[in-house]
Amino acid sequence: MTTPLKTLFFLAILFVFSFCSYAQKVKVDYKDGIINVDGKDIAKVIKTKENFGLTSSFELFSLSGEKLMIAVVATDFAPEDGNNADFYYRFSFLPTLQTGIFSLGKLSAEKNFVKLIGESGIVVDNTLDENKINEFLAKKGKNPKIVISYDLVQRSHMGKALIRDQTKEIDQGNVIIGTFENIGHTAVSDSYRFKLPSGLIVATARFSGGNEAKNFTISTNKDAFTQIVAMKTGYGKILAMSEGMDPNRYALEFIAYWLIKNNYL
Repeated sequence: MTTPLKTLFFLAILFVFSFCSYAQKVKVDYKDGIINVDGKDIAKVIKTKENFGLTSSFELFSLSGEKLMIAVVATDFAPEDGNNADFYYRFSFLPTLQTGIFSLGKLSAEKNFVKLIGESGIVVDNTLDENKINEFLAKKGKNPKIVISYDLVQRSHMGKALIRDQTKEIDQGNVIIGTFENIGHTAVSDSYRFKLPSGLIVATARFSGGNEAKNFTISTNKDAFTQIVAMKTGYGKILAMSEGMDPNRYALEFIAYWLIKNNYL
């Protein structure tokens, strides 16, 4: 083997060795609540069962007894599509006032938590390292969608939906179940936004032809879905409107009733 080839060979071997050394993971052990990394104890974990034992929260302490972080189930986030095996947890890093969302397996949350902490390297000299936490958040942190809470008003679903023009409210059986507002009027179409009494936007609808519209396009926020729905026609134009009366009130009542039947209002 010539000298240049020998040099290239040894450089390749050195690169592979260096890469393997870099890629090698630390060894994390866990016994009696103590996290051990590469043979060195680094922190203590206290587990608390909650929700009748269905979930658990975790507290991380330094070996000297300082509380370093708290991890609790984050119920305000929607699970990833097709993934029912994990919980989202909110990690609060107390000394650095940082927080992040992480994913832990439902059946092995404690094991996953210990593994994440041990491999992260965030515990340095018996406390948390802010730079390591930044790196931990960037590499392992999650950014899930927030769950939208739809608290519908308790009432009978049998009554007809009526529009209160003056207050822009939707009435069913003398109970206010929502509100509406016109957010766009052109010569071609009208657009309306529908809300719960709490102010939460549930849908946006657009239609052409006023009360004689043949269909409406509706986007519902609960399921992030847009569809075209056939509308009953034959209402006729409102010839004599009272003050504040919406010219599309019949179409609005039809849309409101559709929202009621499909559990959006």
